[in-house]
Amino acid sequence: MTLKPLHRLLGLLFVPSLSLAADKTTYGLNEYAQLADIDLEVAAKLDTGAKTASLSARDIKRFNRNGESWVRFYLAIDAAHSHPIERPLARVSKIKRRAGDYDPDEGKHYTSRPVIELDVCMGQALRTVEVNLTDRSAFEYPLLIGSDALTRFDALVDPSIKYAAGKPACATVANTAE
Repeated sequence: MTLKPLHRLLGLLFVPSLSLAADKTTYGLNEYAQLADIDLEVAAKLDTGAKTASLSARDIKRFNRNGESWVRFYLAIDAAHSHPIERPLARVSKIKRRAGDYDPDEGKHYTSRPVIELDVCMGQALRTVEVNLTDRSAFEYPLLIGSDALTRFDALVDPSIKYAAGKPACATVANTAE
């Protein structure tokens, strides 16, 4: 009989975690993502082990416009994306290189990548997320969505399923609230 109060107490400790999980959306290992700013839908890989999101881009050039830093790039997805895209530069990120990817000429264990903000839609959720630009053409998915962006989507990722959210169907205004 003395264990019943202990069981009740332990039960109450787990109830808040269940309510937090109920507010989250379950996504699969891969999802369709609409890049609203670019008017493009791509297949994305959701990667909780990556911190940032990455978009496949080539010919990435930084420049100044009206005293502000901008970046010009081309999508490195297919030949259909041959026009340049220009966006304000949000920041420059330092991405840790993989083991064996050390560049002795530069003496760096990281690579610098320009970061832009994009409105990304998955399922019915539209969020403004930071995306770094790098050539991902050697990878199957042109967009990698890391843990920072997944947090903005209130996402739970189930790697045993794919495309759980279906095709993107978002409103036109991004939710920038955290």
